[in-house]
Amino acid sequence: MTDNQDHRGDVAGLLLAAGGGRRLGGRPKALLEHRGRPLVEHAVGVLRAAGCGRVHVVLGAGADDVRKCAELDDCVLVENPDWAEGMGTSLRAGLESLAGTGVRAALVSLVDQPGIGPAAVARVLSAYEDENSLVSAAYDGQRGHPVLFGAAHWAGIAATATGDRGARAYLKEHAASVRLVECADVAEPYDIDTAADLRHLE
Repeated sequence: MTDNQDHRGDVAGLLLAAGGGRRLGGRPKALLEHRGRPLVEHAVGVLRAAGCGRVHVVLGAGADDVRKCAELDDCVLVENPDWAEGMGTSLRAGLESLAGTGVRAALVSLVDQPGIGPAAVARVLSAYEDENSLVSAAYDGQRGHPVLFGAAHWAGIAATATGDRGARAYLKEHAASVRLVECADVAEPYDIDTAADLRHLE
């Protein structure tokens, strides 16, 4: 176990917040309200509370509205013009934005999973060792989010991130190297995808 504070500058939070909420009537997920503020603000706050000093946020659907409505002044905002093609394009855009920053790993989270709080994110962050790290939260043994990708893996992930699969193919291919960190006791990995899921928002 490493101390999160020791590696605060090594690991950046990468929040994927470009989704258009197709099954929510086209409401950008970043702007769904949670605890009185846009969901994207809540998700950034979780990354900060867990120990991520630098946070990059990938925007897509309703990007201009998100910039106006959400307080993200302390984040690096990355616009993904190809967001409609799927999460893979946002992951590629986010990793590209981190190139050259000196960051050695990216801790990737999704804007539409408010049931995953700082405790789970901090656990994944604490498993970071170096740029070769591959770490994933697990829920009853099943891989989920957030995930941490050491910089040594970014090129390989970007090459295989297509459609809505994100890094799934890469993680499957490198399963033996992925460290799973059980988080079911501190988080619920549900997604806000449909109108029925809106009950999870407060």
